[in-house]
Amino acid sequence: MDYVNLGRTGLKVSRICLGCMTYGRPPAAGEPKAGRHAWALNEEQSQPFLKQALDLGIDFFDTANVYSSGASEEVLGRFLKKNVRREAVVVATKVHGVMRDEPNGRGLSRKEILFELDESLRRLEMDYVDLYQIHRWDYETPIEETLEALHDVVKAGKVRYIGASSMYSWQFAKALYLADRHGWTRFVSMQNHYNLLYREEEREMIPLCIAEGIGVIPWSPLARGRLARLWQSETTKRSETDNFGNKMYAQTEDSDRKVVEGVTALAQKRGVAQAQLALGWMLGRPGITAPIVGATKEHHLQDAVAALSIKLTAEETAALEEAYLPHPVLGFS
Repeated sequence: MDYVNLGRTGLKVSRICLGCMTYGRPPAAGEPKAGRHAWALNEEQSQPFLKQALDLGIDFFDTANVYSSGASEEVLGRFLKKNVRREAVVVATKVHGVMRDEPNGRGLSRKEILFELDESLRRLEMDYVDLYQIHRWDYETPIEETLEALHDVVKAGKVRYIGASSMYSWQFAKALYLADRHGWTRFVSMQNHYNLLYREEEREMIPLCIAEGIGVIPWSPLARGRLARLWQSETTKRSETDNFGNKMYAQTEDSDRKVVEGVTALAQKRGVAQAQLALGWMLGRPGITAPIVGATKEHHLQDAVAALSIKLTAEETAALEEAYLPHPVLGFS
């Protein structure tokens, strides 16, 4: 495993981050499905993948309060408490989504941040989180209020670093400017939607992050598995029920097919798995710190770690990228 600094911080993280949205609890019969997914693995099913991550040297774990309505944090927290020293891992979680059916049950107000952080710490069974991220932009709360609240939880010792996720680059630039102006804690990372099928982040967000020393930790680096298999070769429980993911890639199927076919051809030529090749491409892109990889099969994390050894030539990179066509901006809501 390779370890690198997260942005300009002194914090070292593994170059592969394990995404924990899959771990938690699927909705029970008749239970509201908000925040829960039919493909989620329960606690017993999740354990082998969390253990495998540690065995492979992965020390970076990403979850969120909304994943399985908090159950993801609980599963992750219990596992880490039993299997590793707290200081040996980097734990990231997020705040913003709907957690309660009431006026202040979501968003990035000071009230909600302070409450939800304490709830996340309780579920994780931890005194602090290493990276606390705003899951999306809150259009109903002044960003100044959000930034000051985040600064306060850092100074209180409950959070080590703060990060952000999918938003417009002007919004992120504004947040960085305001933090600098007021002397508040600055965002150190951006968790954005980025892969060979969605490269719109290359226009502004990734160059901004490079210029400002922000670590980039992309979500969905394999485009919900589309880059890891032959074009439309199989369906999974997730692909059948993942309305959000299916909507993101619904408008560009012809160009996406050509990109996936390019990945397939090069992977076969090199004798490696498609997932390794697609992740190898990402790990070689400027500014990328650690893609966030989900795992529901043993080979998923094995492929992710193997991708660290893949070095593409300029010609191979150009071949993978040439079929790409601009996409509608996606993933900000």
